[in-house]
Amino acid sequence: MVELKQRKSGASIVVKRILKGLGVLILVGLVGVAAFIASDWLYFQRIATFDRNAAITDVDFYAPLVEVAPGSPPPLVRATPDTRTLPANTLAEVEAMAKETGSVALLIWHRGELQYEYYEEGAEVLTLTNSASMHKSVSAILVGIAIDEGLIESVDDPVAKYVEEWSADARRDITIRHVLQMSSGLDRPQFSFNPLSDNLKLSLGTDIESLILKYGVADPPGTVFAYSNLNSQVLGILLERATGIPYAEFLETRLWKKVAAHPANVWLDRPGGMPRTFTGLFATAEDWLRLGLLHLNKGRVGETQVVSETWMDAIATPSPTNPQYGFQTWLGTVWTEDRDYGKGVAARVRHTEPFVSPDVVYFDGSGGQRVYIMAEDELVIVRTGRGGLDFRTGYFNWEESSLPNLVTRAVRRAAASEPSGLEDRVP
Repeated sequence: MVELKQRKSGASIVVKRILKGLGVLILVGLVGVAAFIASDWLYFQRIATFDRNAAITDVDFYAPLVEVAPGSPPPLVRATPDTRTLPANTLAEVEAMAKETGSVALLIWHRGELQYEYYEEGAEVLTLTNSASMHKSVSAILVGIAIDEGLIESVDDPVAKYVEEWSADARRDITIRHVLQMSSGLDRPQFSFNPLSDNLKLSLGTDIESLILKYGVADPPGTVFAYSNLNSQVLGILLERATGIPYAEFLETRLWKKVAAHPANVWLDRPGGMPRTFTGLFATAEDWLRLGLLHLNKGRVGETQVVSETWMDAIATPSPTNPQYGFQTWLGTVWTEDRDYGKGVAARVRHTEPFVSPDVVYFDGSGGQRVYIMAEDELVIVRTGRGGLDFRTGYFNWEESSLPNLVTRAVRRAAASEPSGLEDRVP
């Protein structure tokens, strides 16, 4: 009996020691995890508070932000009943589409006047929304301005001429043109929601420049179309290195003060850090319209040539690896029912019929952020709003041709004075 009690006592001591040891290990682990999170608190705070459904309008989430000041461009002319070119039945269809797709704003410009403007309840002219990848098309314009000013010698310069980290390996052969056309051949992070993954750090991390510059080449430059945020972020790094001016300041002084009428915001990876130049430009729908008009008017605002006509034509020139893509901007030159984003991207956009206007140029941001420019029809359409990717099907929740084709057909019918056109204009 005594021996049994001793055995139980000894076992109890062992169990207590094990539990104590486990407790110490757990405590050390918790301290380690806490220290790890504290070392990059902003990143983990973003992960914990990110709301995909609110991301387009939730400007406060994207701290820190740098304000980009506007200028005093010519005011937008609004159509009167006598000058309206969109019939009432079309406007009713457009408004229904805006509501059904969760649009925050939808604007239509035709023949020199703002023909239609819709804002969801709670939104108005000064409401800012996240550009998503429409920011890419803005960066392309900035590269052209830097070339116009001689700060970048040529679009065919190797990026390594300005980004020295690329000069010692295969990246030395990547040109600025390759990056603009999404054919740089750069490798990319694998898709993942793991907090330790480069993919999530690309979207929410706090040292984006170091992250981008560690990636090497996966394909020979100029051979494969692969839509990638890395390419667009390289352009931001390139612009800062080549101009010696912070990206947000260059955007403000060279473009925003000449084109825009409202302040915008650019999202930095950390205080005093690098902007994300593939997303995170918060602007009003009206100023997205003005950027569309910059395309429509071949780089001019009023009497000012903001960026050369040659460059604006280059942006809209089909690239060798994808005729649907120019410089960080999409083109309607070739129709495919399922528009894809090239190598390494599973997502697609439904495009049920070709664009009515064959010369359409458009900015594409995730969730259906769009600026459509149709020069032949003197037409610009802006849509901002909610949307996303259906991970079950691989399709974005946006159909590409419905809105621009509805409007294009309507203005063409009206111009031709067909029975379904002018007689039902808005009174």
